[in-house]
Amino acid sequence: MLVNKKILIADDDMNIIASLKFVLADEGFDILAVTTPQAAVENLKTHNVDLILLDMNFQQDTTSGAEGVQLVEAITALELNIPIIVMTGWATIDIAVEAMQAGAKDFIQKPWKNERMISAIDNQLALAKSDKKAQRLSQQNQLLTSQAHPGSRTGIISQSPVMQTLLSTLDDLAKSDMSILLTGDNGTGKSMLAAYVHSVSTRSKHSFVPVNMGAIPESLFESEMFGHVKGAFTDAKESRIGRFEMAEQGTLFLDELANIPFAQQAKLLRVLEEQKFEAVGSSKSLHADVRIISATNSDLLADIQNNSFRQDLYYRLNTIELRVPSLSERVEDIPALADHFLQSFSVKYHRSCPKLSKEATMALQQYSWPGNIRELSHMMERVLFTCKKESIDIAELMLTGTDNTANDSSESLEDPTLSLDEIEKKALIKRLEFHRGNATETAKSLGLSRSGYYRRLSKYELD
Repeated sequence: MLVNKKILIADDDMNIIASLKFVLADEGFDILAVTTPQAAVENLKTHNVDLILLDMNFQQDTTSGAEGVQLVEAITALELNIPIIVMTGWATIDIAVEAMQAGAKDFIQKPWKNERMISAIDNQLALAKSDKKAQRLSQQNQLLTSQAHPGSRTGIISQSPVMQTLLSTLDDLAKSDMSILLTGDNGTGKSMLAAYVHSVSTRSKHSFVPVNMGAIPESLFESEMFGHVKGAFTDAKESRIGRFEMAEQGTLFLDELANIPFAQQAKLLRVLEEQKFEAVGSSKSLHADVRIISATNSDLLADIQNNSFRQDLYYRLNTIELRVPSLSERVEDIPALADHFLQSFSVKYHRSCPKLSKEATMALQQYSWPGNIRELSHMMERVLFTCKKESIDIAELMLTGTDNTANDSSESLEDPTLSLDEIEKKALIKRLEFHRGNATETAKSLGLSRSGYYRRLSKYELD
């Protein structure tokens, strides 16, 4: 039994309408009834219905079925893609064929059998749902660039404590429908984490639709987000669904949030508050059952002060706000991430995969990574082509700026004028920097007991 589906009944016989209402309401359907073809067409322009059940004969002509065929043709011309089932008490094969050729999906003879009526309605609603899903997927493929996103934690490299904490929080939030705002620098993996939340949420069986808000021209904002009907504007040669409808019952990811034009922010806010929208050129409201995850690298509070971002929209989108750490804050993940990218590009380009030397790995962990994970990915792609050996050395990484501390430390330790104590002190300082002051990890990496580690700190006045 399908619940909360709306059926439009068009029949000039009030007794027929009453009988159908009794049968269909008991099956959980909502009913909209009219008695003329004109009323049927007008109601379809302002109401959303899931199926149309119409008589083939109205008052002007009670036997030929011509009015019914004309009504089917008029409805089909509206391009609403709503299944039509026709009825007549004067059933002939000719009328059935003519109605089907005009666009009807099924044909029922009066007096009907309730089982046959319900079965026909259920079948057409199921087919319409399948067709709509296929259309949605087709337009998603045209509009969106597919991305490989993890479907579980095993697809996310997160050995660092800061990432483990973030993922645990996201796992809890995934169980709700609350809006999440992800902040952090460019290239930190916010879109991947948004997709991860969707994949472990109750909406995972439905679509995850990412939208780069900075890539949508202001003039096309409404069309892209809410869709448009054929003829809504000059280039609207066919109807298209928008991102909200694509994400129905799923998740809509608004990336580069701060780039939404200020004039369009009110329209987005209205949809989020009222949970409904209209396609451009249509007066019919559609329900917006979507979960919103958004992301930005901008300081939205500063944008609010500068009057470039609406405060009410900000509070609507950040039921909870989480910062995604920069790569330099999760150095424990860098070796595994680098190896992952090397392996991936090796498969993509059909090239042998070199290994990172210990010194190169240390250099990667001591680099500041202004471009974050994206920069690391590009670096590993480049190195795969430039490295002609089985092992990648520091020089082949071509780290720039003053952050190439691993190379600096190597040269300083090789200074022939250094005493043994000076070499030990420099090595200790570099190892402390590498482990960001973590005493346990530093001592372990040097093969020292905790007491031996602290004795050396005291000896070199580093405590």
